[in-house]
Amino acid sequence: MKVKLSIKNAVAALSIALFSLSMSAKAGVVYDYIKMDNEILIATDANWAPFSYINDAGEMEGFDVDVGREIAKRMGVEVRFITPDWGVITAGNWNMRWDVSVGSMTPTATRSEVLNFPAVYYYTPASFAVHVDSPVTTLAGLNGKNICTTASSTWEMYLEGNLDMLNAPAFTYKVTPGTITALTDGHTCLDDTRLGAGVRNDGIIDSVPMIQGAIEDGYPIKFLGDPAFYEPLSVATDKGNNDPELDAELARVIAEMQKDYTLTMLSMKWFKNADGSSNDYTIAY
Repeated sequence: MKVKLSIKNAVAALSIALFSLSMSAKAGVVYDYIKMDNEILIATDANWAPFSYINDAGEMEGFDVDVGREIAKRMGVEVRFITPDWGVITAGNWNMRWDVSVGSMTPTATRSEVLNFPAVYYYTPASFAVHVDSPVTTLAGLNGKNICTTASSTWEMYLEGNLDMLNAPAFTYKVTPGTITALTDGHTCLDDTRLGAGVRNDGIIDSVPMIQGAIEDGYPIKFLGDPAFYEPLSVATDKGNNDPELDAELARVIAEMQKDYTLTMLSMKWFKNADGSSNDYTIAY
């Protein structure tokens, strides 16, 4: 992915420079490029239904995708989605390869060293699940077992016993795994789990909506115990290109979407029970 400036010709570069001089002292380079390009680049996941995924028509869709589109609309710009690995997004130092992450990222103390979190836009629980034929019937039964999850995720942090969420409800570590199988794609964990108890893992931990979606799609898995923890999910920007104006604009837009119930309506659209009724898995104001 090329740095955005590299696609500009000399005239456009000069225009950017003149435009930047006209901005207030707090204006940041990322927000300037967004406005000049009339486009915001949003990083999200390509295979994490119902939050973000590529449908059969080759188009991005999902809850996070709709949130991203609405953010762009209210900023008055077009939107383009890109799908780098999750670990690359959370590592920071984006070097303007994209502008913002709208990918259900939990603010943590570790991540805050390289990322900013301008606004939380919803909360959701994380839970363990096992194959329906698993001999494990309690959370304690997963102690010492092989548990699969997404690499560089809060679920992996939880399994490692070092989850440092910011402004989140209190929680306790209910499971101490023997082996953590961390994969780049959470759906691969689900696919491995449905092969059978103990075949490739003894259980998984992921967001409740994702697990519920897999169950409704016919995966032979079931929830185990109560949710492990509840996490706030935020938009994120790169601290390496610190841009207070962009962060303020994102916070303004999310507050507006909360106030007019747009986030509530989107959560009702994407997070439903099998009978079509809305569920309480995701709380989006």
